[in-house]
Amino acid sequence: MTMQAATKLLPRSTLPWVLAGVLCAGALSAGAALAGEPGRNGGAITLLGTIAVPTSLKPLHGWDISWLDADTQLLYVADRSNRSVDVFNASTNTFVRAITGGSTPFAGVAFNPATGAADNGRSGPNGVVVSGHWLFVTDANSRVVSIDLRTDQIVPGGDVSTGGADALRADELAYDPDHGVLLVANNADDPPFVTLIKVNRTNGQLTVGARIAFDPANNGFDATNGAEQPQYHRGKFYLSIPEVDCPRKIGNPPVDNPVCGGSFADGGVVTIDPNSSGKIEKLSHVKFCQPAGLTVGPNDDLLIGCSQAFDTAGNAWTASDPHTAAPISVIMDANTGAIDTIVAGVSGNDEVWFNRGDGRYYLAARNQPGGPVVGVIDAESQSLVQVVPTLNVGGKNCTLNPLNCSAAFPAGTAHSLAVDPHSNHVLVPLAANNVFPQCLNGCVAVYGTPRGEHDDEE
Repeated sequence: MTMQAATKLLPRSTLPWVLAGVLCAGALSAGAALAGEPGRNGGAITLLGTIAVPTSLKPLHGWDISWLDADTQLLYVADRSNRSVDVFNASTNTFVRAITGGSTPFAGVAFNPATGAADNGRSGPNGVVVSGHWLFVTDANSRVVSIDLRTDQIVPGGDVSTGGADALRADELAYDPDHGVLLVANNADDPPFVTLIKVNRTNGQLTVGARIAFDPANNGFDATNGAEQPQYHRGKFYLSIPEVDCPRKIGNPPVDNPVCGGSFADGGVVTIDPNSSGKIEKLSHVKFCQPAGLTVGPNDDLLIGCSQAFDTAGNAWTASDPHTAAPISVIMDANTGAIDTIVAGVSGNDEVWFNRGDGRYYLAARNQPGGPVVGVIDAESQSLVQVVPTLNVGGKNCTLNPLNCSAAFPAGTAHSLAVDPHSNHVLVPLAANNVFPQCLNGCVAVYGTPRGEHDDEE
């Protein structure tokens, strides 16, 4: 069923006064345009308007990853509140439809039966990615599905399991279009692991392949806090590992650890060959950062969005911290694993995105010290140019969670985003609220340069 809810982008002067604080986005420095490329734009972004979730759907409270298909300008959002993948048109700023995939619904928001608290590790849908007319979605119960966007149905042979434990979810994923392979992370399992899944590009059928576990017995290090956003680039998968416990010695009798080089790291990025049978080629260390978001920028750079900010003593930063807060993001050379730049000023990220349309990185920093923001980093100068306030929504919701009305949804935060390279508009799903216009049922906030002076200069 197709449902449409058109939302015209609003002139700045018409936005309600309650958005005054949201619109006060501070530009930290002038954003340098990438030389010789038309349509580049270093201007400050601001809220242009919203795309409403229609009232024919339940209010948006829980969701996970967003994905924008640049070929169609369609945004896909893993909507747990409606057990669907919601589709928005970034060109016309309309809601298009909700995809459920057929007779077996996605898990939705799960709750602990004993406490009533939201259970992120058993909720879904989670990860979404599109290639052509195939939509790949992950879910609870280690589920991965392939949906034909011409019918919005799961294809025969397109509903598989990665074999995780106890109804735990398959989470984020990336697609290798060169070899037709998905890399899917089971972040909530202990140890966390990824699975390589072969895609039949003719009919969308999925075939489960090698499992790669992140524990000392298999790969010489222990991923003690899950596995996060993967990316595919130049024949390799790259995957954020938030926390690495890397012993100097392994085995019995103990020998030097060849993967970690006898060192200790706070987090890391692993490199995986999609044609391998489960071998990690490299672990690149990242200190004072728990890597979560990951995106590929120019010059084989990886922008790492740190989920946790650390203070100068190396401890997790808190509002009452006696040390100086040091929220950071990190830019790494994908080929060597060397750190190019530590970008100070934005952290607490989940999903991050590189926009080839304006040569900038965008970060969904839901746990930024001082409040949630969209961070903007210029890829050429590798410097933070702007932070734009967004909105986290939590608190009571007795209708969705009668067992525990005070439980806040873990995904009711501005933690995911995607960017349309044609318009350079930044699309940020927001939970139902009365702060943003036309967002009482949830919405996608649209950020960009005012008046669209540089839009569609391609």
